Amino acid sequence: FCPGCRALQPPGPRPDLFRLMDCDRSFRVDAQQLQRRFRSLQRAVHPDRFGQRPPKEQYYSEQHSSLINKAYQTLLNPLSRGLYLLELHGVKPAQETDCDGDSVFLTEIMEINEKLAEPKNEDILEEIETLIKVKQEELTKEVTAAFERDDLQEAKKLLAKMKYFANLEDKLKNKKIPS
Repeated sequence: FCPGCRALQPPGPRPDLFRLMDCDRSFRVDAQQLQRRFRSLQRAVHPDRFGQRPPKEQYYSEQHSSLINKAYQTLLNPLSRGLYLLELHGVKPAQETDCDGDSVFLTEIMEINEKLAEPKNEDILEEIETLIKVKQEELTKEVTAAFERDDLQEAKKLLAKMKYFANLEDKLKNKKIPS
């Protein structure tokens, strides 16, 4: 907001999502603090509050609201938060090919994919869901440790593995949707 006239200003060209959400630039994020900040910012700039304002301010309000949603979603999710942190450190994004040398990991992913390809079986789907959840929690802990050691290459490899599990989670959700 302009300090003089209190008119809403446009968002900056490439805002730091951590600063916007008042968080430390770290892989560890306090989800409750993040949610409080999200709600506070949305209350201040939500488009519903700018219905009676000039069109330019209404437009800026939509931009800010969208940016705040993006920041919240990015920082709340461990995978997107980690990828964003790598980007801020100038590290090329993690690719699933970063795991190509880990044959044990790739075999595990292949086996889960094969189970998902089988005819729908609730017990197997629940087993896979639990496995994915456990693996994602383990990887999140490992990524946290890698970032805290400032080992960005290790974090990148682990985030690539997280991408595989995120894809499996999507496949699982699609399989669970009643057809």
